[in-house]
Amino acid sequence: MPSTLLESPIEYLKGVGPAKGELFRKELDIHTFEDLLFQFPFRYIDKTQFHRIADLNEDSGVVQLRGILRRLSVVGDGRKKRLTGVFRDESGAIELVWFTGINWLEKALVVGTEYVVFGKVNAFRDQLNIAHPEMEVAAADNTQKSSTFVPVYPSTEKLNAKGLDAKARRRLMTILLERLGPQDLPENMPAGILQQYRFPSRFQALRGIHFPQNQQELDAARNRLKFEELFFLQLRLLQLKRRRKTEVRGYVFDKIGEQFNLFYNEKLPFELTNAQKRVIKEIRRDFATGVQMNRLLQGDVGSGKTIVALMCALMAIDNGFQACIMAPTEILAQQHYNAISEYLDGMDIGVAFLSGNVKGKKRSQLLKELEAGDIHLLIGTHALIEDPVVFKNLGLAITDEQHRFGVAQRARLWAKSKPYPPHVLVMTATPIPRTLAMTLYGDLDTSIIDELPPGRKPIRTVHRYDSSRNAVFGFMEKEIAMGRQVYVVYPLIEESTKKDNSPQTAQDLKDLTDGFESMSRRFPLPRYAVGMVHGRMDQATKDYEMARFKKGETNILVATTVIEVGVDVPNASVMVIENAERFGLSQLHQLRGRVGRGADQSYCILMTGDKLGNDARTRISTMVSTNDGFAIAETDLRLRGPGDLLGTQQSGLPQLRIADLVEDQELLQHARQVAMRLLEEDPDLRLPKNAPVASALRERKDEVVWGRIS
Repeated sequence: MPSTLLESPIEYLKGVGPAKGELFRKELDIHTFEDLLFQFPFRYIDKTQFHRIADLNEDSGVVQLRGILRRLSVVGDGRKKRLTGVFRDESGAIELVWFTGINWLEKALVVGTEYVVFGKVNAFRDQLNIAHPEMEVAAADNTQKSSTFVPVYPSTEKLNAKGLDAKARRRLMTILLERLGPQDLPENMPAGILQQYRFPSRFQALRGIHFPQNQQELDAARNRLKFEELFFLQLRLLQLKRRRKTEVRGYVFDKIGEQFNLFYNEKLPFELTNAQKRVIKEIRRDFATGVQMNRLLQGDVGSGKTIVALMCALMAIDNGFQACIMAPTEILAQQHYNAISEYLDGMDIGVAFLSGNVKGKKRSQLLKELEAGDIHLLIGTHALIEDPVVFKNLGLAITDEQHRFGVAQRARLWAKSKPYPPHVLVMTATPIPRTLAMTLYGDLDTSIIDELPPGRKPIRTVHRYDSSRNAVFGFMEKEIAMGRQVYVVYPLIEESTKKDNSPQTAQDLKDLTDGFESMSRRFPLPRYAVGMVHGRMDQATKDYEMARFKKGETNILVATTVIEVGVDVPNASVMVIENAERFGLSQLHQLRGRVGRGADQSYCILMTGDKLGNDARTRISTMVSTNDGFAIAETDLRLRGPGDLLGTQQSGLPQLRIADLVEDQELLQHARQVAMRLLEEDPDLRLPKNAPVASALRERKDEVVWGRIS
């Protein structure tokens, strides 16, 4: 038996029963009264206002009218058969039309009767009409019971077919709310917060969200329920952060030793930026606490995260521990290995590379040396998490572009350290908007490298249409004549890879192979050399082409997005992105970051067709106007939403019932501040005034740790 009314199975609600209850479970994941109560309307029909027919136009949208049905007739036959009516008020007339349910409607509707009509105004051949309007006989006293905000709930075709359409759902919600009282929805917020922010009670808010009497009541209910949801989300993350800092022990790295000092004083190829120094100090403080470090390092493309990661690894090595760096792709892992090996050349540090392509005796020997402790720093792909990979004493685990790994994958790496988990540093060159960082990683410490190395000039980004292609070619010639190199990036490898639901036709796309051939004709041998790289090449061919470009033997590299990360060629000064409208903002920003890595002025040229949609135009103008990765990420969040921005499989985003991480950014920050103040005053929630919060946390089912990285 359910312990509370809200835990009752949905089929026990009057009007549901076993068959409809099973349908609710399958279609909408509604199992209990509580599930039904907390599936909120996604919009409301405003029936508080009546419109005059004479005032309507094709932009009027959804309207409510009161008048008399003057004529009703069936027009056409077969598939073109429809029912039309003439509806008139004191100001004019409008056509009503139905394409389905004609036989039933012809009998149900009575000409000469006064109705209240509700529907969307359309224009067809310069005539206004309302298709499939809701019709209700008008009340004799000139009032209407439904003159209010009417909720509209998510539904499916199967639900509608089985009598669970919009009206039925409203009827069920009315029945449920009549059964519930304040005792069934106990308050979960302190009275002080309710009073300070003038929130309605939880019971009032839940009634108001379903059947608001006016806009003011609806706004108050929404605000209260959104705040509540975000408040408990942030409270949980802050508790986890506090618990981690007080309960999860970590190795103590209290020594800055020989290897770190040797590297810093003699090997460091450039002066660290103030931002890099600040981050290293933050990490060094973490290492000395005896508590496991869990830190997120955000840094824009080219900001110098790799050097910070290396210097942190040297701290671990100086204290007698091993370190590892895991990257999501072989090309990025190899890039880290090559750069770090070069930095550490001549130092007594064992550095090794491991990927799925390291096999046989070489792999066996590497694993032996790792377990013996002869390898101090292991760099590689997800091959690092495989069971045969055993460290002697892993003290620091660094993950680059960590959002490309699943939680389970990362956890297998952290499990390779005993008795304590390793210190954890996760890095990303994909700037994360503040609201997402607070939600996904609110239980972590965060460091940001917000400064580029000295001598770097901001990349100049321009937008050019296909009609300006000859001018772009001329610009490329000038840059190459000055000894510089050019990337040309295409969205596809060949036309057959085009997805069926692509908004563009195949002939609109610049296919990579054709692009390579046309580029080779425009920049012919022996004066120029054009190379090509794409994801379908075998690793050896790919490495060969990349090596040629890096050595300067190739002037132009035609590529797909395989060069998005992990390619560092300081001499490359021009990035041409073909069909730039087909790339997301984050990808455009990553691609742009492949240039501007040397002292020369660099350029990013966004090539597009003449016709651009609104979102594409916004993306292009954003790229042209700023190099700030965080500003770009905020625009991307608004355009795509959090799930698409991070990738739905790897994002780890909580399933929010009513709050929206894009629309409610200010409310989220406010909720976090309130949660922080509450925990500062009462860390264990033992004060009587916080009893409702403590009770609600104990009962919450969403125990998933969204930001968990170890």
